[in-house]
Amino acid sequence: MDALNYFLISWTDPKLLFLIAAGTFAGVYVGAIPGLSVTMAVSILIGFTFTWDVYPALCLMVGIFMGGVYGGSRTAILLNIPGSPSSIATAMDGYPLAQKGEAGEAIGLATVMSFIGGFIGIAVLAVAAPSISDFALSFQPRDFMLIAILGVLLVGSLSGESLTKGIFAGALGLLIGTVGMDPLTAQERFTFGYTNLWGGISFIAVMIGMFGVSEALAQLHNVNATGIRQKITRIVPQWSAIRKYLPLSMQTSGIGVVVGALPGTGGDIAALMAYDHAKRITKNPETPFGKGAKEGLVAPETANNAAVGGAFIPMLTLGIPGDAVTAIMIGALFIHGLNPGPMLMIEQPSMFWFIVGALVLANFFMLLFGLTGIKIFTKVVEMPRTVLIPLILILSIVGSYAVNGSITDVYWTLAFGVLGYFMRQYGYQLGPVILGVILSRLLDENWRRAIISEQGSLSSLFKGIFTSPLSLALLAAVVLIFVSQTPIWKRWRSRAGLAPLTDENDLNQG
Repeated sequence: MDALNYFLISWTDPKLLFLIAAGTFAGVYVGAIPGLSVTMAVSILIGFTFTWDVYPALCLMVGIFMGGVYGGSRTAILLNIPGSPSSIATAMDGYPLAQKGEAGEAIGLATVMSFIGGFIGIAVLAVAAPSISDFALSFQPRDFMLIAILGVLLVGSLSGESLTKGIFAGALGLLIGTVGMDPLTAQERFTFGYTNLWGGISFIAVMIGMFGVSEALAQLHNVNATGIRQKITRIVPQWSAIRKYLPLSMQTSGIGVVVGALPGTGGDIAALMAYDHAKRITKNPETPFGKGAKEGLVAPETANNAAVGGAFIPMLTLGIPGDAVTAIMIGALFIHGLNPGPMLMIEQPSMFWFIVGALVLANFFMLLFGLTGIKIFTKVVEMPRTVLIPLILILSIVGSYAVNGSITDVYWTLAFGVLGYFMRQYGYQLGPVILGVILSRLLDENWRRAIISEQGSLSSLFKGIFTSPLSLALLAAVVLIFVSQTPIWKRWRSRAGLAPLTDENDLNQG
């Protein structure tokens, strides 16, 4: 009964209710603006709320977190510019749907599926937080290294018709991610003596340039074309559609919770893994992936919102942040005199159940605000190209500058926009580049930590992998996914009648 009372505190207090609603509303629209990340918004809030009581401060932060993760899907669908890293996979099929005049339906489906994913993530947080946190804590550096390798192998799902071009694009992303000072030794890497490169190349600048600026340049070919008329006949998806995609959303929500609970990962990796999972298990989709498949929209949106609940699991039970936002929220709890970790749930169970209740309420507000204003938002896609192209460029420049207040990031955004434009012209997909940048640091740091923990011995590292059930399971997954990318495997499956080949080029890559 006490747990229920703590859970309902934010539901029954008008002030807390308003703060969650305001935070969620702000998060939806902050998340929709490229460059204005949820992490930035929450970090700014600490300066404004450190004199508040802990409950109002947490309500505002929780609302912005939940709304911001979803909000990135708006510009991903409408403009092919992910508002946040966790919406990169959403753009792959969401934007083609908008190009077909189905932006309203795509946003409505993304909103409902985000709500389902968020609810599942919160439910797992409430029911199984201690056991999942113990599982996450059992991961060694070698296991995170294997997860990073597993993520790199997703280039097969993101590379379009040519796996070779996808591998090249992914390797380019890994190279970009290693520019700057080595995180362990502070040695310069690929800086060529320029001090501006010591901090590396901003991932946001790469993402906005590759998706935003390159899209604006690509649309210059049809600058006189009229805007795409959107069919806003139905925003809330039909129950039959929800029922159809519910099994997939349950599976990808599970991926989101588990990946979100792993320290240092987050919704972006969860969304990409969920997209790959959807592509593997969906047989005969109505529309091919990358061309407007709704499964490609459902999977990442459920996963990245489920990862929100997952990220709170190690934060509240172990005092270890699941992602950048929860790392900031740990700082906020310390400021307010709380100590997140194992003793928090014992000494102050009220705080745990209060946060769970606030997350559930924020998820409902996310659904409400996500299903409103869609008709106004979709007008963006209907604009003439002469208005839309400058709008995309302005959003891209402002977004890249807002991250660090650096004009250098703007230059990088424009440079990667030009690079992305030429890559698109020659048939290279941009998704693997962004994937490589995301995973480069995770792979680099954990490879080094794994080697250091084994005192530089590769044989000890491999022995540890083969003697640990968890590491062995991850290695088996790596091998299985790698084999499934090969043309020989695809040819065998086609001849065995297990799954049709979606691209004729798959038969010619051997």
